[in-house]
Amino acid sequence: MPANERSRDKILSGLTERLVATYEECGRIHHLGHTPLPSYAEIVEILIDLRELLYPGYGRRQNLSLSNVVYHVGDLLDSLLERLTVQIARALRHSECGTVERTAGVEGQAAEIAAQFLDRLPALRSLLAEDSQAAFDGDPAAKGLSEIIFCYPGLAAVTIYRLAHELHRLGVPLIPRMMTEYAHSKTGIDIHPGATIGPRFFIDHGTGVVIGETTEIGVGVKVYQGVTLGALSFPKDDEGQIVRNKKRHPTIEDHVVLYANATILGGDTVIGHHSVIGSSVWITRSVEPFTTITIENPRLKEKRPESLPDGQAGAV
Repeated sequence: MPANERSRDKILSGLTERLVATYEECGRIHHLGHTPLPSYAEIVEILIDLRELLYPGYGRRQNLSLSNVVYHVGDLLDSLLERLTVQIARALRHSECGTVERTAGVEGQAAEIAAQFLDRLPALRSLLAEDSQAAFDGDPAAKGLSEIIFCYPGLAAVTIYRLAHELHRLGVPLIPRMMTEYAHSKTGIDIHPGATIGPRFFIDHGTGVVIGETTEIGVGVKVYQGVTLGALSFPKDDEGQIVRNKKRHPTIEDHVVLYANATILGGDTVIGHHSVIGSSVWITRSVEPFTTITIENPRLKEKRPESLPDGQAGAV
C-alpha cells in the first residue's frame, strides 16, 4: 500500500475512534440502539400526496376530471393510511430521552390516529378554500386562485400548518414539527403546529414571519412579512427550569392587520378586533378593538454636496 494511502487510513481510523467516543460522552444527542424515528423524507412525500388531495389537479396529476378523480383519491387515501400509520407508530414509540415508552398496541393506536386525521381532510379543504380566497381578496397583484395555489408561500405554509395542527391535536409527537419546519425551510415562514389560527388567514409575502406555539389568531387576520408573534419572557420554576405548557404568545382577534416587521409579545397581550398594527411596531401590552398603532414618522436627513462635479449639474 502506498505511503499516502496508509497515512490516509491512519487519519480516518483515528478520527472514527474519536468521533464514536463522543457518542457516549454526549449521549443525549444520538438515537442509537432504539426503534427507528419517523423518516423526514417520507414525511415530505406524505405532505406532497396530502397536497394532491387538498388541491387536486395542481400537483403531480394534472389530467384529472370529476369522472376519474375518485379513483385517484381512493388510491392516495389507501397509500396514505398505511404510510401515516407506520410513521405515527414510530413517533409514538419515541420519547424525549430516546427510549421506547409504548410498545403494546402502538400499531393499532397509530392506525386509528391516521384514520381520524384523514377523516378531517374534507373540513380542511373548506378552511383552505377560505384562506385562498382571503389571499385573492387581500392582494391586488393576484390574478386568480391558481396563481395563489401555485406560487404564494403564505398559502403553502398555512396549508402545511393546518395539516400539522390536526396531527398536533391528535397527540402525535415529532411529526407536526417536522412538517412545519419543512414549510419553514421552503418559505421562511415559521408557524408552530400548536398555534390556533382561524379561517380566512392570509400571510402576504411571508419571509421572516414567526408564530409561536400558544398564539391564538381569529377570523380574517392579515399578516405581512417579518411579523413576530412571540413570547415576552420564559417563566422558570423554583429549580430554574423553564415552565412549559403555559400561554406565552399573544392573542390576535378577528380582522386585524399586522404590517411588516411588527413584533407582538406576551401571553397576556391581546390585539383587539379590527385593529391595525403598523410596520416595525413593538407591542407588549394589549390593544383595544378598532385601534391603529403606528410609529411616529422619523425625521429624514438629506445631504447634498456644496458643489457638483463638471457635467453633473443637471443630473440631480
